[in-house]
Amino acid sequence: MRTKPLIPGMLALAIAQAFAVSAQAQDAMPDSQTTPPAQELPKVSVRHKAQDDTRPKLQHIMREVEGPLITVTKKTSITQLDNIPTVVDNNLRALFAQTPGLLVSEQITASQFNLSYRGIGNPQESEYVSVMQDGIPLEGDWIGFPTLYVLPLPQTISQVQLIRGGSSLLYGPEPAPVVNFISRLPDPDREFGGYSENIVGSHGLFGTFNEVDGTVGQWDYLADAHYRSSDGQRANSGSILKGADFHVGYRPDDDGYWALDVHGYQMTAGDAGRYGYPVFQADANFTPTPYNHDGVDRYVLALSNQQKFGKHVQLVSKLWVGYQHQDTTSAAGLNFANPINYPGSTTRQDAAFHFVGMDSRIVDRWGSGNALTAGIVYYHSNAPFYQYNDANLWAQHSDRFATVCATPTSVDCVKLAQQRSTDYGALFAENVFRLPDEWHIVPSVRIDREHVAIDESVHVRNPANPLPLVNRSVTHTVPLFGLGLGNDFGHANETYFNVSQGWRPVRYYDIGSPFGNLLTTPQNDPDPTHVLSYEAGVHGTPVNGLFYDASVFWVNVKNRIEAIQAPNQPNGNTIDINTGSTRSRGFEGQIDYDFLAARDPHTVRHFSVFANLSLLNARFVSSALGYTGNVPAFSPRHLARVGFTYREDKKLKLALSATSVASHYWQDSNLPFATPGTLTYIPAKVPQYTIADFSADYWLLPQVRLLGGVSNLFDRKYYDRVFSNGIEPGPRRTYYIGAAYQF
Repeated sequence: MRTKPLIPGMLALAIAQAFAVSAQAQDAMPDSQTTPPAQELPKVSVRHKAQDDTRPKLQHIMREVEGPLITVTKKTSITQLDNIPTVVDNNLRALFAQTPGLLVSEQITASQFNLSYRGIGNPQESEYVSVMQDGIPLEGDWIGFPTLYVLPLPQTISQVQLIRGGSSLLYGPEPAPVVNFISRLPDPDREFGGYSENIVGSHGLFGTFNEVDGTVGQWDYLADAHYRSSDGQRANSGSILKGADFHVGYRPDDDGYWALDVHGYQMTAGDAGRYGYPVFQADANFTPTPYNHDGVDRYVLALSNQQKFGKHVQLVSKLWVGYQHQDTTSAAGLNFANPINYPGSTTRQDAAFHFVGMDSRIVDRWGSGNALTAGIVYYHSNAPFYQYNDANLWAQHSDRFATVCATPTSVDCVKLAQQRSTDYGALFAENVFRLPDEWHIVPSVRIDREHVAIDESVHVRNPANPLPLVNRSVTHTVPLFGLGLGNDFGHANETYFNVSQGWRPVRYYDIGSPFGNLLTTPQNDPDPTHVLSYEAGVHGTPVNGLFYDASVFWVNVKNRIEAIQAPNQPNGNTIDINTGSTRSRGFEGQIDYDFLAARDPHTVRHFSVFANLSLLNARFVSSALGYTGNVPAFSPRHLARVGFTYREDKKLKLALSATSVASHYWQDSNLPFATPGTLTYIPAKVPQYTIADFSADYWLLPQVRLLGGVSNLFDRKYYDRVFSNGIEPGPRRTYYIGAAYQF
């Protein structure tokens, strides 16, 4: 027979007896010894600031402590994809419409993505911006070749984060900012469900995306497959994308979660080539390179774990391994004399990246609102690189040659062979201290170390300028420090100030470029580029429906790598040296007003008008190439976005936005290319342009919705990708229509 516990009964009896004794003592006391009147003591306020809340501003910025990331005092922006219509065909203008300051340099080639920020570096393949998916780098080689050829499909993403100053302290290489794509998770409220989306559009566009997901007990799962094809705006600009994602998660208890994620991506695309400004004016759809094409394959497997230890400590770890293969064929442009002179061969570049990485971070939410984070990162990559001269203009990715070219123009042979590798490691720590009167301070430290190596076995050069094969490595240790300060004031407002260091690693091309006549001797030994960023601003949601964020910034970039004529060297041989420095300063602001939420904070309907503006003043302050006083390339004086969104759950989503980019130089020299009147002439500046986009989702039934949109609504003819070998036109007006079914 089960007996009742004795402790509660004994405790109740003791309390009753104590009250009885106290009452008897009070009755026995004479009136002269009664208790004097109570005295009021000074009031003491005890405050505790909840960090994991649902404040309205979290629709626009990251949490102050986002898991193991401390973002308070760092300027951040987010886009919740559930709040905008479906983004089709990786339309980056639509994806970043509400993101201040991020320059999207557009081109029709579907296998390259070009982003830059505040005039720091050329946007080409986003080399100066860290781009990640769930904190895992999307670059081909995070350190040695940080180029962006792959982006996750927007249908697989729940949120896009943009982190400015201090991003190098959170994630390491490259100057600010970091663009981080957060993957969608399975629905926790159903065991099985799915989604299918199909669209058609301009230039033969067809896309399909199909997904199943659910949660069964302690397990959750998600799997999707997608396909997209397009003929392209120009001849030889078509593309085919195939991809799939797989996720399985296991939650052994309330304190732990394990996940396995697999991402696969295959892209083939034509490269229609570039031309001079007179050709752009006469026929923007002209195709000078009908044989060139690009191919990218990428596969990543990631194992992650989140583990809580008590109420305040959490460990978040990721281990990933992957492979990316890039193959390009590049034949000479057609000579349209009579008769047409077709190229006799093509140059194939074959680059593979085998990489593995680990990121482990711990957060301790100690005291009242304080938090300490610390962690370790390790990354390794093997990246063999080959060039072949191929007589077949339609050469396949699998074509290989063992014979070494006798001359630079020989065909069906290998022209270049390099074995490349990188090792990178980091230790870091940050702490947010909560101080009286709503002040907070965030000191940060990070120590990064890179090791980059090249072992070259073949390099066929011009016999008149023989250079030794590359066989060298470099190692750099880079300490980074940062300090943030902020204050919460009034009703849901915060001031923030951040000063932090960043850096850009030395890449493969900096120590052993296969292009030009870069010396590979110890004379060519550049250091990493260093960045120091200052930012001060204020943001908040002072009234229902309103969010604002305004800041001023100053960014100093030192040790920019410049190629100069090597001393006492013939034939134009060059070396890379750290002689370039720039500074960027300006203003960045954002405002969003939801008229319906202003009247009712709990409304399910939202009508928001938004605007964001970046004003930039950038200059070279030193340069061995004579650029001092020049404006760095791709530094528009203004970048503005305005628009509105409307959404009502399971009924309608609308978005109309316009992007305006000021004219800007496309090369650091601030000079045009060639002579006006010649076919190869390119003006010194990219002309100003303004582009508008519209998109909508309309629900016919709770499970069925129609999709539609128009990009470049007013059919603006423009360009913003320029190289010394020509202009690439921007996409003209395109449309799409489609339908989606959710079950």
